[in-house]
Amino acid sequence: MKPYLAAAVQMTSVPDLDANLVQAEDAIDFAVRQGAELVCLPENFSFLGEESEKIARSQEIASKSQTFLKTMAQRYQVAILGGGFPVPVDDQHVANTALLYDRNGIELARYEKVHLFDVNLPDGNTYKESNTVRAGSDLPSVAHSEILGNLGLSVCYDVRFPELYRHLSQQGADVLFVPAAFTAFTGKDHWQVLLQARAIENTCYVIAPAQTGCHYGIRRSHGHAVIIDPWGNILADAGTMPGIAIAEIDPDRLASVRKQMPSLQHRIFV
Repeated sequence: MKPYLAAAVQMTSVPDLDANLVQAEDAIDFAVRQGAELVCLPENFSFLGEESEKIARSQEIASKSQTFLKTMAQRYQVAILGGGFPVPVDDQHVANTALLYDRNGIELARYEKVHLFDVNLPDGNTYKESNTVRAGSDLPSVAHSEILGNLGLSVCYDVRFPELYRHLSQQGADVLFVPAAFTAFTGKDHWQVLLQARAIENTCYVIAPAQTGCHYGIRRSHGHAVIIDPWGNILADAGTMPGIAIAEIDPDRLASVRKQMPSLQHRIFV
């Protein structure tokens, strides 16, 4: 593993699948022109609309999303994380699936989101992800890449469950992915502090691509796609508009922090 640039993409995805894929390719193209070797797309990058439409179109969304990710990886010769899109499991349910491809379009890791967002918020939004999403049954895996290091997958609401990230760090993760469509209401208070906590307690880089703005109706996302270093420093923040956060992933910095703060070696309860 050598130092490389990673990009966390920030999008405003809508119920228009094809328009979202155009927006995603524009972001990938821009990130690659900035020198990124790893580009991470947020949760719901290919579709963010009503649940009923998501289910009705899930086969189309899944097929186009997977083809898109593989094609983009090969075309731009860049590793790509597709942070979450629906893959049908039966007539009424999908799996919220994240996929990681290497620069040759070879699948490195696949993860089905295990923690589902069932929350009523004071801003008028009600989320019942379990109505249409089947929770994954397996802990996420760590993908091992000579170029990019050891990469641990998660999706959005997972960030509130630190035991998942401890599992990833125990499996040797250097970088933690947290692609998200974090709500505007909770994001303003919890997004950054949760991500920094996951980085600090596991002495890992965190790459968190994000959704931002209004998607449909009153559904809004917080934005602030970020890349955080193992000490908890914010290296890049995309703010609230579509764009990218780009920063260096440095193995020497990782080793330095872990030497300075060897907390992973001091764990008592494993």
